[in-house]
Amino acid sequence: MTAITIHKTEKPSDGEYARTLEILRTFTRSSVPILDNHDFALLLKDKANVLVGGLIAQSRWGGFHIDILTLSEHLRGQGWGKTLLKKAETEARARKCHHMRLDTYAFQARAFYEAHGFEVFGQIDGPEPYYPHYFMMKPLA
Repeated sequence: MTAITIHKTEKPSDGEYARTLEILRTFTRSSVPILDNHDFALLLKDKANVLVGGLIAQSRWGGFHIDILTLSEHLRGQGWGKTLLKKAETEARARKCHHMRLDTYAFQARAFYEAHGFEVFGQIDGPEPYYPHYFMMKPLA
């Protein structure tokens, strides 16, 4: 038997992340006919080309998952979040996705997402002020 060791880290290298993902994708290819996994990002940069916000997402098998939507404090309340969501929805529709999904915590942006058509479909309770943790979806019918 091969000797295996566990290495704990808070910062896997890009290569370690990519290799871990490749192991998962190898398994997935053996289980489903099509590996349909496509990344997407909308990045907001200031005049100095400094990143000040953005949206990171991924489409997979007809779903569009928003992993991160964030804005620097000075950009909040100016419509940038709405703009990013609209552009993401346009992309999701172009990719023929039938829904968008995301998750958010109690102290984050549930009301914002509900105002843009997302509904809670699941929830994990836990200690305040962090929880509940909401799982939200928007159909793209």
